[in-house]
Amino acid sequence: MKIQYPQRLLASSMVAAMIAMVTISAPAFAETVSQEIVEAKQESQIWTTYALSPYLRANDLKVSVKSGKATITGRVEDSVNKDLAKQIALGVSGIKEVDNQIVVQADYVAPPATTTRSYGEVTDDAYITAAIKSKIMWSKQTDGLSATVDTNAGKVLLRGSAKTAESKAVAGRLAMTTRGVVAVDNQLIVGGTKLNAADTAKSAALDAERSISDSWITAKVKSTYLYSSNVAGSDINVKTQGGVVTLSGKVTSGAERSLAIELAKNVLGVKSVKAQSLTF
Repeated sequence: MKIQYPQRLLASSMVAAMIAMVTISAPAFAETVSQEIVEAKQESQIWTTYALSPYLRANDLKVSVKSGKATITGRVEDSVNKDLAKQIALGVSGIKEVDNQIVVQADYVAPPATTTRSYGEVTDDAYITAAIKSKIMWSKQTDGLSATVDTNAGKVLLRGSAKTAESKAVAGRLAMTTRGVVAVDNQLIVGGTKLNAADTAKSAALDAERSISDSWITAKVKSTYLYSSNVAGSDINVKTQGGVVTLSGKVTSGAERSLAIELAKNVLGVKSVKAQSLTF
């Protein structure tokens, strides 16, 4: 027993020491893990913004973050894009410094496109699809239209049914004038499957609700401009009172003015459009 007691005492001391070490190092370990998570999020945010940017997505850029410092590498064709990459990184919360190692190479050629769409391209197509669906849903000229919208590399496929040939044509125009669209394949069938009674009643109720909401009309007219090409929506002021839309501001041409008026008239609930203050 006299021999075992010191051994037990030594073992107990070792266990106590190990517990003490864990207790002391646990906060430091947690802090390290937390910092690594923050840095991973920052890297992901910077890279995602690069992937979404039409100016940077084709470049093979890489980013790493350590203690608030972002290091970016890769190649671009001009100094403007190099500076853009730096400014994007600096715009991320917590990034205090950027080591911009991007090489400017005037004859740089991006890697050939693969059959698989990039993250940025998938996002662009999803945005286009959502914009077209919204414009069709808000349009008073697409009543009774049941359409599916698919977008691939800016090419839009419309399928489903339309009540009239005019409704089909309007859907095609709404799609074609959406930002980012390069082509539209309008396969809508005129006189196809009709809306059932429940869908018709629901649509009528929704139209009635929207027709008395001036704020809804204003929001949808503005959104339609932002989604549409050939209209500088940010330069057009929109006000609605009693379903009457008033447009003011500057446009670049008579064609843009006409399109802005047409798009506003096409929104559900709009009774008329006043555009005397919309000039070019």
